[in-house]
Amino acid sequence: MFDTRNNAEYGMALSATLSGTTPAAGSWIDMQGWQSLTFTVGTGTVTDAGTASGFSFEVQEGDTTAAASATAVADADLIGTEAALTVTADTDDNKMIGTIGYRGSKRYVRLVATGTTGTAAVVTCHAIKMKGGNMGSATIDSGTAAT
Repeated sequence: MFDTRNNAEYGMALSATLSGTTPAAGSWIDMQGWQSLTFTVGTGTVTDAGTASGFSFEVQEGDTTAAASATAVADADLIGTEAALTVTADTDDNKMIGTIGYRGSKRYVRLVATGTTGTAAVVTCHAIKMKGGNMGSATIDSGTAAT
């Protein structure tokens, strides 16, 4: 049996209170030495999901941590779809919305949550890295702020 506790690295990818259409960018997850990344996406209190299209998530990647160099990940480099992570109901409080995987080749990866008019919601996303050179001990990824 594979031991996920000691053969993975876990980190906080995004913890934010969304307000209107202002994007909330998570911390950069450094993929150096790792081959696999999965983001988990959950909600806290969803006071208002916003307009009918709700709020959504985008996976971004970059060669550096400069916010200006962030680009949307191509669908071919995602396992799952970003559309599956969209929240449209005001009653989606305290729920696990879903997961999305990354199989691209960039060093840095992050999640960005963006609301629509009227959005007021708390979101929490975690990063799980596996298949890495640091296997054998449980570690926590502290994330890297965009520069």
